[in-house]
Amino acid sequence: MNVPFVDLKTQYLGIKEEILSEINDVLDNTAYICGKKAKKFEEDFAGMHEVKHAIGLSTGTDALHVALHALGIKHGDEVIVPVNTYIATAEGVSLCYAKPVFVDNDEKTYNIDISRIEAAITPNTKAIIPVHLYGQPAEMDAILEIAKKHNLHVVEDCSQAHLATYKGKKIGGLGIIGTFSFYPGKNLGAYGEGGGVTTNDKKLYDFMLRFRQHGSIEKYIHEIEGHNYRLEEIQAGVLNVKMKYIQKWTDMRRKNAKLYTETFASLGIEEVITPWHPEYIDPVYHLYIIRVKNREKLIEHLNKNGIQNGLHYPLPLHMQKAYSHLNYKPDDFPVAKKFAGEILSIPMYPEMTEEMIHYVCSTIKKFYS
Repeated sequence: MNVPFVDLKTQYLGIKEEILSEINDVLDNTAYICGKKAKKFEEDFAGMHEVKHAIGLSTGTDALHVALHALGIKHGDEVIVPVNTYIATAEGVSLCYAKPVFVDNDEKTYNIDISRIEAAITPNTKAIIPVHLYGQPAEMDAILEIAKKHNLHVVEDCSQAHLATYKGKKIGGLGIIGTFSFYPGKNLGAYGEGGGVTTNDKKLYDFMLRFRQHGSIEKYIHEIEGHNYRLEEIQAGVLNVKMKYIQKWTDMRRKNAKLYTETFASLGIEEVITPWHPEYIDPVYHLYIIRVKNREKLIEHLNKNGIQNGLHYPLPLHMQKAYSHLNYKPDDFPVAKKFAGEILSIPMYPEMTEEMIHYVCSTIKKFYS
């Protein structure tokens, strides 16, 4: 059996006619940027995440830049970032000419370790970016409490966590701003690049709305210096179609994750550690991450048996050459360093069958047997 890591084609075939209709409508009406489809998407996406405002943008990285710029993050400021995340989180800080300050990850959830945040705060710290990594919300109550104590902004990186909930509340509205990616492989993905922000703050919303379009709401009238971070109509049309299915797809991901966890448990594979989350968190499983022994040999075994896999992420941010100027040492974040050699992403997408999941689990069982 061949099991792809993600299967965007199967998903596309199920909604193909609706997608083509949306794309053709854009072409027929020759309105390509920030039009009616983008506006509809913004309204529906805000409602889906139980916030007052949403803005469609060009990428998730741009969303982070827009959010931090709107909050006045600038040269000389510091922003706390989990060291175990995709580099875009830190790049959002760098684009504001500020300094990302890394914090190690929690051993159980892989999210930012809340017990280590305060030690990283200095007089220059202005914000914290908790990442809801792999689709699992970070410990927001504790993070918000720390932020309040030290007068810091909290910007949620929700790029892997569309529709995830923390204590019954949707992510994206827990901090001052939520940022999202709609990269094709995300739980809610466009057919190209896309991103967005959510907020309940009208003043920030108005600023970000202008900033994404050269500082302008009325054409050729520029109230601030801005950028070109606009969402294309074709991508908005694709997202509008997918919005109708995202809850169903999310439920399927959760079902698949549950089956993975139960199957691994029944097989009794001591060498595999499956995901864990507190009962008050409802993840959306953008990725299903396991920690394993003898990972490189296991990867070879999976590849030989037709099971695609991935590493998220093979090198923590403090060990990336791009951030060598921050002068961190490899052992400064021991949990992230250790886990980077153990984590493995196995196939996870809504359309997976029970047969596929059992095949993945049994193939791993055979390796360790």
